[in-house]
Amino acid sequence: MTGSSVINDIVARPPAAGHRISFFRLGGIETLDLVELYERAGRLAVALRDLGVARGHRIGILAGNCLEWVVLDLAALRLGAMTVGFDPVKFASADAAALVDRYRLRLLFTDRAADAARDTPHVRALGDAMRMASEQAAGPLPSPVVYTPEDATSLKLTSGSTGEPKTMTASVGSIDSDLLAVQDMFAHGPDDNVFVFLPLSVLQQRYWTYSALRFGHDVTICTYEAAFPALRQIRPTVVMGVPGFFESARKHIQAQAGGPGSGEDGERAAARRLFGDRIRYLWTGSAPASGGTLEFFTRLGMPVFEGYGLNETCIVAKNHPGAHRAGSVGRVLPGKQVLLDVDGVIHVRADHPVCPGYEQAPPGVSERVFGADGTVRTNDIGHLDEDGYLYIHGRADDVIVLDNGRKIAVRPIEEYMRTHPAIEECVLFCPDQARLVAVVSPAGGQAGADRDQGIAEQLARTNAAFGADEQIHRVVVARGRFTVANGLLTSQLKPRRGRILDTYRSAIHDTRGSIHAV
Repeated sequence: MTGSSVINDIVARPPAAGHRISFFRLGGIETLDLVELYERAGRLAVALRDLGVARGHRIGILAGNCLEWVVLDLAALRLGAMTVGFDPVKFASADAAALVDRYRLRLLFTDRAADAARDTPHVRALGDAMRMASEQAAGPLPSPVVYTPEDATSLKLTSGSTGEPKTMTASVGSIDSDLLAVQDMFAHGPDDNVFVFLPLSVLQQRYWTYSALRFGHDVTICTYEAAFPALRQIRPTVVMGVPGFFESARKHIQAQAGGPGSGEDGERAAARRLFGDRIRYLWTGSAPASGGTLEFFTRLGMPVFEGYGLNETCIVAKNHPGAHRAGSVGRVLPGKQVLLDVDGVIHVRADHPVCPGYEQAPPGVSERVFGADGTVRTNDIGHLDEDGYLYIHGRADDVIVLDNGRKIAVRPIEEYMRTHPAIEECVLFCPDQARLVAVVSPAGGQAGADRDQGIAEQLARTNAAFGADEQIHRVVVARGRFTVANGLLTSQLKPRRGRILDTYRSAIHDTRGSIHAV
């Protein structure tokens, strides 16, 4: 399989010289040639092997995006070990020893000083990784492992809305098929610099380092907080981001240009100041993007290509140059098949499934998602048009059934509300099965009577745009923005409906203090 496997190729031989990986911090940029990155990973693999790490063992990483993260992940690949990434925000209060036990880790590397200071045998300071690599004398590196499509390289942890995350292995076949399909669609090459700022604990964010090693291009990694300053200096050609990021960028560009309606020339200049002058395309997924934001960037010569996928399926569909239809998430990738049941719920079948089921989940949960034949029930509702483009209408769980029997898909209404600059997120609930109530996350810096007036005006516009059963009765303005840190957004910046409901339950049921429809 070596000739057709990206993973086997990057394990078996060093990359071509001349391409770089950069790590941006607010204090500066660290850059390595990919050949040097490969060498460091090999030296670390030797050190890990000397510590007893072998094929099938699990190496946990609890840290923000950094060089050590990437080198550890690549060293694990060289040994046939599995990487387990922990989001440092979601697991901020997790006990390191408990993580080792729960996820059966051979080693856990962490950037939390308190964990490293305990000197427990299975918990190491993140900085130890580079020290261990540098202490290895020149000599033979580990013999390349050879993966089959069914072998796993990573343990995924679902972002989840409540409780402990579910876990699943990620097969080499699923990773290879995604990377090869993406390369066919976007042809990343020597002039590209792919910009990544979402957590490396999410496997797909590590795809772009694998892509750089295999296909020969640059990659830059930073954190979400440093993304805007980094863009100005890096001048990437491709930016990987969630819809919330691009919506924030749109508002920033419009503000810099003098506000919405300031004119395309001013917006183009502001966009170049933010993103640089080399953007070839922008990539988004993981949550629905608003049509207004997609149209905005496309009009400025920075097309945003939306796609669709889940942890359980990897990438299912993707718009790309030459095959792009507004409103859709693109055509289904080779090796994937989309099946729709009688309720329009999407099921996905793959030549190379991600995994057979969850490793750790409550009884019955895995069986409700993974079919015996490997088909995955996504719980998303959608349709395929006559040309094979896939459209997503929302989650089956997000369809509200009113007391008159009418089914309301909330996503289009929420998206319409979010087009106003005062509203960062909008989530609809129906506490009495008769009237819709919105909880909105106000945009940063917006407060007071002007903000509430803007939200009230947007509520009126939204109700005018939708039917009688789709009217929002009132709006609850959240006490602050929804964030990953306060638990109201997932690591992919998607609203956690259950957590938002729990947080604002009393306000949702209390008619006082809300903004009411006129």
